[in-house]
Amino acid sequence: MKNRWADKDAAAIIESCRKAGVNEDVALRVYTSRLIGVEPELVIHGGGNTSVKTQMKDFLGVEQSVICVKGSGWDLATIEAPGLPALLLHPLHAVRQRETLSDEDMVRFQRLNLLDPSSPNPSVETLLHAFLPHKFVDHTHATAILALSDQKNGLEICRKAFGARVAIVPYVMAGFQLAKKTAAAFEADPDVVGILLEKHGLFTFGDTAKQSYDRMIELVTLAETAIEAAPKWTPKPIATKNAATPADVIPVIRGACAEMREDGAHQRLIADFRTSEQILGFVNGETLGDYGARGVVTPDHIIRTKNHYLITDFPAAGAIDEFQKSVKRAIDTYRADYDRYFKDNNARLGGTKTKLDSAPRVALIPGVGLIGMGVSAKEAMIAADLAEITIDTVIKAERVGAFDPLPPADLFDMEYWSLEQAKLGQAKPKPLAGQVAVVTGGGGTIGAATAALFAANGAEVALLDRDADAASRAAAEIGKTAFAVQCDLTDEVSVKSAFDAVARRFGGVDILVSNAGAAWESMIADMDDALLRKSFEINFFAHQRAAQAAVAIMKRQGTGGALLFNVSKQAVNPGENFGAYGLPKATTLFLVRQYALECGKDGIRANAVNADRIRSGLLTDEMIAKRSKARGVSETAYTRSNLLQREVTAEDVAQAFLHHALALKTTGDVTTVDGGNVAAMMR
Repeated sequence: MKNRWADKDAAAIIESCRKAGVNEDVALRVYTSRLIGVEPELVIHGGGNTSVKTQMKDFLGVEQSVICVKGSGWDLATIEAPGLPALLLHPLHAVRQRETLSDEDMVRFQRLNLLDPSSPNPSVETLLHAFLPHKFVDHTHATAILALSDQKNGLEICRKAFGARVAIVPYVMAGFQLAKKTAAAFEADPDVVGILLEKHGLFTFGDTAKQSYDRMIELVTLAETAIEAAPKWTPKPIATKNAATPADVIPVIRGACAEMREDGAHQRLIADFRTSEQILGFVNGETLGDYGARGVVTPDHIIRTKNHYLITDFPAAGAIDEFQKSVKRAIDTYRADYDRYFKDNNARLGGTKTKLDSAPRVALIPGVGLIGMGVSAKEAMIAADLAEITIDTVIKAERVGAFDPLPPADLFDMEYWSLEQAKLGQAKPKPLAGQVAVVTGGGGTIGAATAALFAANGAEVALLDRDADAASRAAAEIGKTAFAVQCDLTDEVSVKSAFDAVARRFGGVDILVSNAGAAWESMIADMDDALLRKSFEINFFAHQRAAQAAVAIMKRQGTGGALLFNVSKQAVNPGENFGAYGLPKATTLFLVRQYALECGKDGIRANAVNADRIRSGLLTDEMIAKRSKARGVSETAYTRSNLLQREVTAEDVAQAFLHHALALKTTGDVTTVDGGNVAAMMR
């Protein structure tokens, strides 16, 4: 394990924090916390915690002894001083005299002693940090430590690896009792430089930030050395020749994991795909059903990944139908096992827990790789990251002996921890949460506005555009996980590649906003055939290609979907010199109805938005000037020549698309967004 300490960097952070009014102790705590946080072999996604004991003034200006400890929601890799809320130290020491303290009372007690009541909740391991006498305390879930500890004889293995340098505490769930037992373990052997928590992680401490950090690196390196001394472990592989592509496989799994809600909508999960030489070596193992399904490497993971991973059959190319059936059976079994796990353990605890959904959060796919799943792309990414760390840990554990995680009862207690249960129902999901929306022409005005609105309503969005830079700019403006994909909709290969990329990135497609288009002016009687064919390519066939690609994925998912088309006022009310645009748009309107007719049985809805006079790359300021002059009116009058006398914007069109994305029982419909145009009104 590389020691990342650098005196120059430490001094720079001290100076930066000093200017912000932060003392040197906290500055160094920030520095070494980040050193720990950037190393995935130590912590990942908010895991681990750190603290420092120092002096600070309270609200009245009185100097107080405090402990600054990592706050909830902060990540060690990017932590700042506000992420280390300060608590009065004396009351925390006093509470140790109690025999018991519930988790809820512990959280309330900690908040009661915050120097600043607006601070985030301190770590649930705050008391453990406080009860240890050292100025600096570090806690990680180091992969190498867990590989040694997650064994049937893990305590013996760890004692041999670390000797007298480390005290070992048999597994106790995080909270008041663990804090007391850890402090007692140190007091029984005050010469130790670290404390190992069985199947949980490692604490180190010191009088300085550097000393505590150095000890963490030293002990983790000892564990890595013990692992390297053991022979390599490589599972015997199965035959994986001619595996199906991830783009074919992932939507099948994602769709099978979806659940039907009472309102008739599917509760979907987003997927995050991973593959590598190490992942494939792991998932291709002949006994994957054994070593891959034993449990999580540390209880902290279970909230993100559940207690077990889904393991699928090998998906052979050309046999996706058979794979789909096997996945359904596997997930039915997974759900039944999870329900039994909940029922048995909930009964043990008096039947007081509220059951979480039974869908897996990680799937291991022989010949392909793995996917993490979650209600958002961020949650899916976290699950996938944890799965990769788990694979690495299990491989190391198998070198030393045999991976043996905590039993189901202990994992259940963490998964259904009262503090986690209290969060249920507090955050109402956004209406498009768990859905993937593809927007063509995503780099344009209407496409970008639609993608932004869908993202704001919880969807993961992919912006397809022939102009890669325009798509990237629009995606960057949306932020979060918006995905830009270069795609020429007139090229069948480009379309397939783009939709495959979306399936690999998010797991599938639930909504298509087929929006891309282009306009040319010409009298129909004088029009060159090449111009009309060119217009049909982008204004009709591009819609058909995108819809075909989306429907293929939607059918593999088996959870329905929405095809939304931008057909334009020209589809029902042709304009002079606009035949090259209106003719394919009228054909696209029929295409909408054809999809509604033929795909309704699959739960796939097809609807259209009929918009007019939207300032965009299609209707540029130059074109507005030209057409208003031809009509003998001002540009303002031209854009407001409707019954409401108001200009219609791209955001108005986006709202219409959102309406159709949420209208679960509407198909074959056309929504007009033009401010009122009698000639363009539907029958």
